[in-house]
Amino acid sequence: MSESIADLGEFGLIGQLTAGLAQGSAVSVGPGDDAAVFLVDNRAVSSIDVFVEGVHFRRDWSSAHDVGRKTVAAAVADIEAMGAAPVSLLAAFAAPSDLPAAWALELGAGLREECERAGVSLVGGDMSASRDITVALAVVGELRGGDPVLRSGARPGDVVAYRGRLGWAAAGLAALRRGFRSPRAVVQAFQCPTPPYGAGIEAAAFGASAMIDTSDGLLADLGHIACASGVLIDLAAAQLETAEPIQAVAQATGRPPLEFVLSGGEDHALAATFPYGQVPGGWTVIGRVADPAGSPPTVLVDGQAWPGPAGWAHFG
Repeated sequence: MSESIADLGEFGLIGQLTAGLAQGSAVSVGPGDDAAVFLVDNRAVSSIDVFVEGVHFRRDWSSAHDVGRKTVAAAVADIEAMGAAPVSLLAAFAAPSDLPAAWALELGAGLREECERAGVSLVGGDMSASRDITVALAVVGELRGGDPVLRSGARPGDVVAYRGRLGWAAAGLAALRRGFRSPRAVVQAFQCPTPPYGAGIEAAAFGASAMIDTSDGLLADLGHIACASGVLIDLAAAQLETAEPIQAVAQATGRPPLEFVLSGGEDHALAATFPYGQVPGGWTVIGRVADPAGSPPTVLVDGQAWPGPAGWAHFG
């Protein structure tokens, strides 16, 4: 019988999870004390995310390593969306006492790997017994002398652009729900999203007026920018790529390929608005910002309201 986390014990598990953990130059005290100590220049930004088994991940769909990577990617994307660079990450872990210790250690390996990819230091955390596996991550970032990029800064005349992937994770989820493990590319995108690390602070340097992490879907998240800024956003469907694996899932499920791109979340692409002519390389322009002309702020597709779902809502 495999060793459980109860067999290993809280501090034994912590010791294995943190052994040899590398720290960035901003961190002077990492795991092992009551709190971590790190340095940020000027203003700091912070965010927290919670991931619950059965809501955000399933063990029959994703390995523990996948879950570790996915949670870090999602948490850091919020810092990127503020135009900041991630500095430190705190991880809280709760699980049933009979969970195999190997699963928890594999989760820790995934956390470490994605932290390295994102350029953030895992500086400590907490753990507890619980009925369901839950991972909570708190991230701190630094603005490096710039201003935060808020949702409320979009102005008529701006263009809308994105960096990263759209619709891949949603297509992977649709495939998994039908019992398939292919197309492999979209299933992997659901299991381990790949945010465009570094693109947020780049966008801020190019004068992005508003920005958001598309965790809940492009339409839903651009809707937050439209409402916060009091503007109309009009997307051009022809500028939205539907990659071949997405088209394959769309055909198998009888859904329009564009629906995955517009309403699918969890790819953690960044969507931003920029003054015309100031879009950095690597970003794809997909629409424009306009005055709502007395109508409520909203997001349109080719000048029309999108008839399908807009995205994910936890309590919707």
